[in-house]
This record gives sequence, C-alpha cells and structure tokens, in this order.
Amino acid sequence: MALTARHVAAAVQRAARRMREIETTITQADAALGDGDTGLMLRRLLDRLAATSEAPSPDIGETFHRLGMTGAGATGSTLGTLIVVALLHLGKATKGRVEIPWREVGPLLNGATQAMMARGKAALGDKTVLDPLDAVAKAVTGKESEGELRTAAVAAARATLLAFRDRPCKTGRARMFAVKSVGLDDPGQLAFVELVSAVCE
Repeated sequence: MALTARHVAAAVQRAARRMREIETTITQADAALGDGDTGLMLRRLLDRLAATSEAPSPDIGETFHRLGMTGAGATGSTLGTLIVVALLHLGKATKGRVEIPWREVGPLLNGATQAMMARGKAALGDKTVLDPLDAVAKAVTGKESEGELRTAAVAAARATLLAFRDRPCKTGRARMFAVKSVGLDDPGQLAFVELVSAVCE
C-alpha cells in the first residue's frame, strides 16, 4: 500500500481533533515566549483544513493544493504562513499522482522544509518547527511501510523536542527572550510533535 489522498485527508482530520484538545497547552507555551495566539491560530487553521479535506481529490497534489489555498485565507501568522508554504510545495511536488510509495515521503518532507526555510529565513538549529520537521524527514526517508514510517516519525519528533528544550530560541519573537526560553518548549515545535503523534498513532 502507498500514500494516497485519503491518507492525507485522514491525517488532517486527526490533527484537527488533537489541536482542539491541546489549544490551551500551546497557547500557554506561546504566552511564555510570545503573544499567546499560536494555539488559537492553529486550531482555527486546522479546523478550516479539516473541512476542506472532507472530500479529497484522488490527485494527491490537488488535495495538498486545495489545503494550501484554504490555509492561505485562514491565517496571517508566520507559523501559519509556513504551513501554507509547505502544503503548496507538496501540492506542486505531487501533482498528478494518486499514490506515493512510503519511501518517498522523506524527500517530500525535506523539500517542504527547504521551502519553509526559504520563505521564513530561519535556519535549522534556531529552535523552530523546522527542526523536528527536518528530523522527521530524515528519519522516515527510505522507510518502506506505513508502520515503519509512523514509528520513526513519532520517535524523531519527540527526540528533537527534548534535544532543543534546553537551547535558546534564535529567531522570531521568542528570540527576545532567549535566556528565558532555555528550559521551555518552543510552541511551534511542541504543537508539531503533538500533531505528528496524533497523526501517526
């Protein structure tokens, strides 16, 4: 079996359900380092994406593109914009395909990471959502089965969150609280790890 648009749609639905559960947690994490709106933004964004994903096109690229275009009209935040950039990149990279072998998921995620870096001007190691995304992309590259991919993704995401917890934030609003950020989870990283766990488990 391979990745299909139905997998993508189901993943979005699971992520949206999980985001409703953790909105307060992400808001509190963001309030410690920023303006405290990340939880609300992500919940609203994912609710919109979930509604769009209810009737996915068999074309995986078209499904990602629709999600990206929906997201573009639902957020004005930096993190939200980067999510949209990733979705639109994935849409372009998978256009016309109805199945994608699991071993190709890693390179696709790597491409999305590079697109997000180019748009956001952040670098790996800055303690942002890019770090666990990059770790997941590397961990799942070459995995031949859905089960292997899911297990590797969750492990990589969680390990990255832990590895960065005691590092300072180096970009975005949180960089102004670099010392304070040591010992705290970046809200974008925390949300990503929680959502990856929901999607994969």
